[in-house]
Amino acid sequence: MARPVRLRRSELATPASNDWMFAKSAASAADLVFLDLEDACAPAERGAARSKAAKALRELDWGATTRAIRMNGVDTRWAYGDVIEVVTEARSALDVIIVPKVRRARDVWWVDVLLTQLEETLGLPSKQIGLEVLIEETEGLENVGEIARASDRLEAIIFGAGDFSASQGARVDTNFEPFVEYPGDIWHYARARVVVAARSAGIDAIDAPFPNYRDAGAYRTACDRAAAMGYMGKWAIHPSQIEPANTAFAPTADEIDHARRVVAAYREAEATGRGATGLDGMLVDAAHLRHAATVARTAELLGR
Repeated sequence: MARPVRLRRSELATPASNDWMFAKSAASAADLVFLDLEDACAPAERGAARSKAAKALRELDWGATTRAIRMNGVDTRWAYGDVIEVVTEARSALDVIIVPKVRRARDVWWVDVLLTQLEETLGLPSKQIGLEVLIEETEGLENVGEIARASDRLEAIIFGAGDFSASQGARVDTNFEPFVEYPGDIWHYARARVVVAARSAGIDAIDAPFPNYRDAGAYRTACDRAAAMGYMGKWAIHPSQIEPANTAFAPTADEIDHARRVVAAYREAEATGRGATGLDGMLVDAAHLRHAATVARTAELLGR
């Protein structure tokens, strides 16, 4: 079964215990909204939050937004209940489950098997619910290539800088930036490994949350840099971050026009038996065609 292709420019976090926030999240322009049963919920509230999340998924008008939850880690006492209760109550109203703190491929396998059993028991379509996983442990980064191929439900890998910084023992501030002057991006190695693993497995890479939601300029810069690396989107921890992410991870009109011109030029050369041609004084060959196809894919999803 082919994986569904979804926009993931912005993934908006919403605490699953705060039901007064749900309607605003559902009406937002975020490509994906996840109701968070993990870190954003106090431990005492996690059980009750499951029904709140399922009710919102079923009853609110989400439009074209992808509906998701973040479950608790597979090594916690809440994990199986998160999956069983929310899927049983929400059924076809749930599109994606985000699995946090994934360390090994077997963590993904565990969720996949549980979902398969639930789908069969509830009479849901097979493989209806997709998965995204968070790499936020050093062990997870070491195993990210294996994790990326652990399940054909897997649609995206997310880099989680917050817990990762704790796992690595990094000395960073609350925005996960180093306390001292540091040359370049302290998380470049981790980001590069995540995006390479995701791309090699044919799935999306999503960049880390940016807690300093009041600094719109810095958030937009972080989005632009992640997009330059090949990330398809970024987490938004506040509604104000949705628009910058949606803009940064979408090709501009000029980029779309150029991509289409590249395709046309290459196809014209190909029809005459040539494997390369020129466009605006620049070489155009098969590598440029692949890049143009990536731009065209996103433009098609956006209806442009």
